[in-house]
Amino acid sequence: MADLFDTTSAPPDASAAGPRPLADRLRPQSLSEVIGQTHLMGPEGSLRVMLDSGALSSLVFWGPPGVGKTTIARLLAAETDLHFVQVSAIFTGVPELRKVFEAAKLRHANGRGTLLFVDEIHRFNKAQQDGFLPHMEDGTILLVGATTENPSFELNAALLSRAQVLVLERLNDEDLEQLLARAEAVLDHKLPLTKEARMALREMADGDGRALLNLAEQVAAWTPEAPLDIAALGARLSRRAAQYDKSGDAHYNLISALHKSVRGSDPDASLYWLARMLEGGEDPRYLARRITRMAVEDIGLAEPQAQRVCLDAWETYERLGSPEGELALAQAVVYLALAPKSNAAYTAYKDARKSAKSTGSKPPPKHILNAPTGLMKDQGYGAGYDYDHDAEDGFSGQAYFPDGMGRAQFYQPVQRGFERELAKRLAYFNKLRADRQHS
Repeated sequence: MADLFDTTSAPPDASAAGPRPLADRLRPQSLSEVIGQTHLMGPEGSLRVMLDSGALSSLVFWGPPGVGKTTIARLLAAETDLHFVQVSAIFTGVPELRKVFEAAKLRHANGRGTLLFVDEIHRFNKAQQDGFLPHMEDGTILLVGATTENPSFELNAALLSRAQVLVLERLNDEDLEQLLARAEAVLDHKLPLTKEARMALREMADGDGRALLNLAEQVAAWTPEAPLDIAALGARLSRRAAQYDKSGDAHYNLISALHKSVRGSDPDASLYWLARMLEGGEDPRYLARRITRMAVEDIGLAEPQAQRVCLDAWETYERLGSPEGELALAQAVVYLALAPKSNAAYTAYKDARKSAKSTGSKPPPKHILNAPTGLMKDQGYGAGYDYDHDAEDGFSGQAYFPDGMGRAQFYQPVQRGFERELAKRLAYFNKLRADRQHS
């Protein structure tokens, strides 16, 4: 019987249709035509294994724009004979979802399943996400969500427990070249570009297949007398901005890459990730704050001057602004990358916090408490305190931890940079303390 609740219109007559963008004309008609994502759709790919075993489950596609999330979802419906329904979380509210679910229930009662593709699924709030659960559980719908954001942070745990997250990757250079070749076959002529300009065109796409086809369609319309070189291509096409969302997943991924490159003592990689963030429009003040944090966390007392270098770079940026002040941040990043590394103070502080949390009710020992009143003196405050400056070597060796707690050693300096000197000092005082206790 005809599906009275079909939310998609019948395909138009191709001969009567208007112009179609190249990206639409090249949309794959089967999963075997999809370019890229071989880790999912290759012979041992997780998606291919699901299909071959007849056990396709609800899915969440996580990946950047232009890598085939919508196309793959549509083809999955065709391959499994499920009715395909597509909605966008940007334009769809609860009333529209309710209609979709009611249509899917009727379809299910008549023996056919529904693959519901939800684009930008992370934009649905918690209550809306929860609304999918009963329909997923009773088989009314097979949900395929698409998101550019980290599902761990953006999707409910209940929804994630009922769906498998599949990561889609940016198209690599080989994938993009294959896509260009397919476009030229449809256009029936080569793009008027030199080999180097063709490579630059792929770089402009930044791993986004749809963006590449849009750029190629523009280039294909040109009729130059000779193939265009990189300079001519750049003059005619604006370079596509790199994918970077200052409040999204890319923001955290790139700052993590910068931090770990500094920690790994690689100044070149550190400069690269710093430049990537600045090119993407990141606030230099945010970077100044994070760079200073790196000095405290990963360099610490192995190079005490590192923190001062970062603060000076921050102040220099505030005085000069962009773009001149960004050079000061770059210099600080190079300094940090090449500085000796130690997280000993950072680790010691975390261990001390943990200990303080578990022993937070223990008072200080009375001998290190001041006794400004007679009553407090009578209570033993300050009794038996040894003034360190009165000792011949300026060290009394007294106990300063709470009574009954025992001595803990949180700070374990490394044998790098200035901390080698601090390690000697620590060993010196530990020896004196041991001598005092045994004398």
